[in-house]
Amino acid sequence: MKSSKNFRMLDMYVRLCEGKIINKSEEARRSGVDERSIQRDIDDIRAFLGEYRAANSLDGRAITYDHSRRGFVMTGAEGSMMSNSEILAVSKILLASRAFAHDEMGNILKKMIDGCVPLENMKLVKELISNEHHHYVPPRHGTCIHDRLWEIGTDIKEHNLVEIQYSRGEHTQETVTRRIEPAAILFSEYYFYLNAFIVEPDEAGGYVHKYDYPAVFRVDRIRTYRKTGEKFRLSYADRFEEGEFRKRIQFMYAGRLMHIQLKYHGDNPEPVLDRLPTACVTEQKEHEYTISAEVYGKGIVMWLLSQGSRIEVLSPESLRQEMKEKAQEILALYS
Repeated sequence: MKSSKNFRMLDMYVRLCEGKIINKSEEARRSGVDERSIQRDIDDIRAFLGEYRAANSLDGRAITYDHSRRGFVMTGAEGSMMSNSEILAVSKILLASRAFAHDEMGNILKKMIDGCVPLENMKLVKELISNEHHHYVPPRHGTCIHDRLWEIGTDIKEHNLVEIQYSRGEHTQETVTRRIEPAAILFSEYYFYLNAFIVEPDEAGGYVHKYDYPAVFRVDRIRTYRKTGEKFRLSYADRFEEGEFRKRIQFMYAGRLMHIQLKYHGDNPEPVLDRLPTACVTEQKEHEYTISAEVYGKGIVMWLLSQGSRIEVLSPESLRQEMKEKAQEILALYS
């Protein structure tokens, strides 16, 4: 069946953008036209890209003939498309994150893998992740959350005041109602979290923050989520910087900002420095490093306990005392 010139050109352009090869004789048979028509279509696409490059200096796309593959290909598109190796790497990270329900994960992986070119590479990526995908274990909450994430993201951008009903635990029906100013979405240890400031009414008829630091809510535990129809004001100077917050929080346990000092016993403090992005070495001796860092909340205790005798808390004294008590409780279990 002979196709219209416009449809033919657009179809070829899309396939070229996807990294596919256009063979002139095969394309002529496919479209029901002669090879000269296909050549004119290619020339028109080349002319379009040439004009586009002239107006957009950062765009380097062009159509060239690849003799080894006997067809026309688009070059210069690598900067805006994921490479096959990037697709493989991100697919592996996604599977290891266990962030999504089974169907969600499958759909995301399919869309990513479909971007591999040529077809042989698509098959290779599928094979390299097939076993891990087959044995993928989704989070036990089983909740599809990607639509909720987008809704929250929109409310953050538009400064919408929101009211939520939140379940404190995974297997409890008890919920609390909170009116919040959504601030950021973060991901950590298998779950997505909403960072938000809890607000309370003030005497002037507005709202004030209940705490001077944001609360942390697991998105899958939000039972109901609704806009109140009200906005909250946020100056640029007061904006929440999730990147800075993320550096200072462990396991998403909220709390006040705390300055800590640790002593690491070992030859390489890199695991500590990678785990605590705000950490820096303040003193170094043989097989011993003194490290300072800033952290929010008490989630740091969970990580410190996992390090055993390699790390000693030097300050603050309250954290040092808490670590002593936790160590004694653990010892009591094995006595």
